[in-house]
Amino acid sequence: MATRSTDVKVVRSATYQDVLDAPPNEVAQIVDGVLYTHPRPAPLHAIASSQLGAGLINPFRFGRGGPGGWWIIFEPELHLGEDVLVPDLAGWRQERMPKPPETAYFEIRPDWVCEVLSPSTRALDQGKKRSIYAREGVSHLWFIDPEAHTLEAFELNDERWVLLDTVTGDENVSLPPFDAVQISLSDLW
Repeated sequence: MATRSTDVKVVRSATYQDVLDAPPNEVAQIVDGVLYTHPRPAPLHAIASSQLGAGLINPFRFGRGGPGGWWIIFEPELHLGEDVLVPDLAGWRQERMPKPPETAYFEIRPDWVCEVLSPSTRALDQGKKRSIYAREGVSHLWFIDPEAHTLEAFELNDERWVLLDTVTGDENVSLPPFDAVQISLSDLW
């Protein structure tokens, strides 16, 4: 049996087969050899993620009111080294990934990742997953907290995350790498 996040004793490192064998109503990830599973997001979480993605796709994927040139993907399965991560949203510049892979997962690191924080995933998202994103060279990382109505934007600088801004409430924001347009935070809650 693979190690799960709630196990005390390590039996063996989790494998991709453990991800495939996870119940279909759960998100499964492997972080540092441990299988983490959690239920699909709650409504506040799903709304924030969906609204942000909807606001980014037209200007950054299709060039409608923005520069275009991005792939914006909901809950992509990322294979980064031995780790299998599923962020809420991720984005790739098309010059780095001209077309999506034909596999069910992505091996090219994203240029931007957004994690929507939930009580059950907050520690993992802001801890080990954040470290893996830095290790792999993801340029930008956003954390959205739908309960606190906050967005934190980070940029990778010399393998360390630098906080660019923390915005709250209903502000309109323009943050890298999507600073070509304004995003209304009120749309996320």
